[in-house]
Amino acid sequence: MQKIVSLLFVFVCGISVQAQSGPPEPPIGKRWVMNPDFSDEFNGDKLDASKWYDYHPKWKGREPGLFLASQVSVKNGYMQIKGEKLKKDTIVKAYGRELTFNIAGGAVVSKKAAFLGYYECRVKAAATTMSTTFWFSTDGVEKGPNGCDKYGQEWDIQECIGRSGDFLGNHFANGMNSNGHFWYTDCNKKKHDLRAPAVKFHHNELASKDFHVYGGWWKNEKQASFYYDDREPKHMKFYDQVVGKPFNRPMYMRMVSETYPFPWIELPTDKELADPTKNTVYYDWVRGYDLVDVRAKNVDQSYEMGLDLYHESIMFSNTEIDVLATDELKIPLTFKVNQPRKIYIKVSEITDRLTQKWNKKIVEKTIEVYPGYGNMEVDFKLKNNLSKSSTYIVETFLYKLEGSIKPKDALDTNTLFLKVK
Repeated sequence: MQKIVSLLFVFVCGISVQAQSGPPEPPIGKRWVMNPDFSDEFNGDKLDASKWYDYHPKWKGREPGLFLASQVSVKNGYMQIKGEKLKKDTIVKAYGRELTFNIAGGAVVSKKAAFLGYYECRVKAAATTMSTTFWFSTDGVEKGPNGCDKYGQEWDIQECIGRSGDFLGNHFANGMNSNGHFWYTDCNKKKHDLRAPAVKFHHNELASKDFHVYGGWWKNEKQASFYYDDREPKHMKFYDQVVGKPFNRPMYMRMVSETYPFPWIELPTDKELADPTKNTVYYDWVRGYDLVDVRAKNVDQSYEMGLDLYHESIMFSNTEIDVLATDELKIPLTFKVNQPRKIYIKVSEITDRLTQKWNKKIVEKTIEVYPGYGNMEVDFKLKNNLSKSSTYIVETFLYKLEGSIKPKDALDTNTLFLKVK
């Protein structure tokens, strides 16, 4: 569905460049499929209450920024969180003390917890010093290895602000800022923030200048990778000196706009909080993906099948590969499809080296594939051993493999040459 944007928003944002989105290449034998519990296009007129809280169930907000459901809305194709000055101070009793709030922010939290997978969002930061974030954390704590200690997890895919200033955290105003926190309380009840080395993608423009895609792959209990627009990924190893597999518990997704403490980052001004061209975060969409077996059939994919997420394609990692002179072939390929499809593969042998004719078909195969982004090996059993490639003045290929995705007519085709060793 095409987004309908107010004239004001068009004026502020201009023409937004569509950054690359979608999960990274899956491991061989696996397929990325969308997880609807952590995916939303925000095309309705209210937040989907089956998936999201419009507040933080465990946190009132960092003083002086109070999380209020009134600041969260869905309209014009975006989930929006608006920062605003409160008309009067609000006193809230929480955490055993009285807290004073005078700024309104917002939090959207998933109702279900995720464990591993790839997650991304497309978002434009508010042009203030209030945060624009996309992160995960545990709910409650886990007992530590000593019995008397405990720990929690926090995985920040993106934390940023939308304008610069003369304060310590000025670098949060641009690019992508990612962290992995192992929140540890020792047996003496002393709290420690045991962080992995931070990941930073630099950008010359402010994060509020345009929309960007921020992605994170929670690979396993010890490591993650991060993706910013169409750049090459960067990687993180979680702190594992207390627990060998520190990120071993499910976490809840958070999309939050909060205040940060001075002198790290200064508070937003009353003027920018009153400016509708600056005070709002726009989340275009958020998407989660799980890894399943590449041939898994019994997966509910109604969400992504309605989305037409991919340009359907078949891919080989190179134009040529080396194969052995045997009667077996193992060919790696990847595919992206939005519907159940059939991949047709044909291996041909050269019949005329001078004209490079490939008329002699030696084997063909049809493979049924299912929606998503898959990576697989295709096995062929041949009647005879492949012949070794000959060398005259230049090396000659004797075999080629042609692959195509078809419902009826080919949606996409690709060719791979085989060099027999």
